[in-house]
Amino acid sequence: MSIFNNSEVQFFLLVGIPGLEHAHVWISIPICLMYTIAIMGNSTILFIVKTEPSLHEPMYYFIAMLAISDLGLSFSSLPTMLRIFLFNAMEISPNACFAQEFFIHGFTVMESSVLLVMSLDRFLAIHNPLRYTSLLTSNRVVKMGLILAIRSILLVLPFPFTLRRLKYCQKNLLSHSYCLHQDVMKLACSDNKSNVIYGFFVALSTMLDLTLIVLSYILILKIVLSIASLVERLKALNTCVSHICAVLIFYVPIITLASMHRFAQHKSPLTIILIADIFLLLPPLMNPIVYCVKTRQIREKVWGKLLTTCSRLEY
Repeated sequence: MSIFNNSEVQFFLLVGIPGLEHAHVWISIPICLMYTIAIMGNSTILFIVKTEPSLHEPMYYFIAMLAISDLGLSFSSLPTMLRIFLFNAMEISPNACFAQEFFIHGFTVMESSVLLVMSLDRFLAIHNPLRYTSLLTSNRVVKMGLILAIRSILLVLPFPFTLRRLKYCQKNLLSHSYCLHQDVMKLACSDNKSNVIYGFFVALSTMLDLTLIVLSYILILKIVLSIASLVERLKALNTCVSHICAVLIFYVPIITLASMHRFAQHKSPLTIILIADIFLLLPPLMNPIVYCVKTRQIREKVWGKLLTTCSRLEY
């Protein structure tokens, strides 16, 4: 029996890298390495923030939330990426596809929300440093984290249900190495207008986050320029560098991919697939590296744990 009423599609087909199918096993080596570094890096940040009392502050809690989002993105795309590049297994059942797109979109929205809250954190730290800790207490940070998680779930919860009610006839070839809402709904042979409208609404919500982040930094820049001392200006801006890098790493691939889908007349499937893979691989890989390199407290704690572990192994 088909999983859909009156449907002939029993499974969807994902894609690897067109024209390089013969090299998928070799391509899987750097992909596996990137996943390993991403999972270990984000897990390390979570462990350090949890075990070090000196890092129990709002900024580090938000970094931990970002690490959770990155781990979620990694684990959401990992199964299909490894099946494709290690075993050339392209098939995915509709229910598994809908579940994957729910988690990918959910953690994407969560990461966007966390980046927005982190920009608010930087604004408060620079605008009112004396009241920073009293404004962002641990209880408030926990409540903000719960609100972000609930927002992410509620925004993308309709996706799998609206996709499941669609009818899929002959077409079953997707455009990426994982399932996305906008990709799956294009295969439907029934009316998908509600999917298009709601998907556009979720995309606008993500772009609203980016707009508010930009607005936060305009306000931050205004405050920084009002500081008389050049040294103090640079010191204030330096606290924002890690977050700016995280924002660029996350949003540049999304905007590039959306622009290519919307405006490019002669779209290269290979380019689109590579950018889509970068969108899921790059943030989880780079965020822990950026925060370890640029955040002295985290860097020192990580090195301290590594040296302690090495010294124990020697004995």
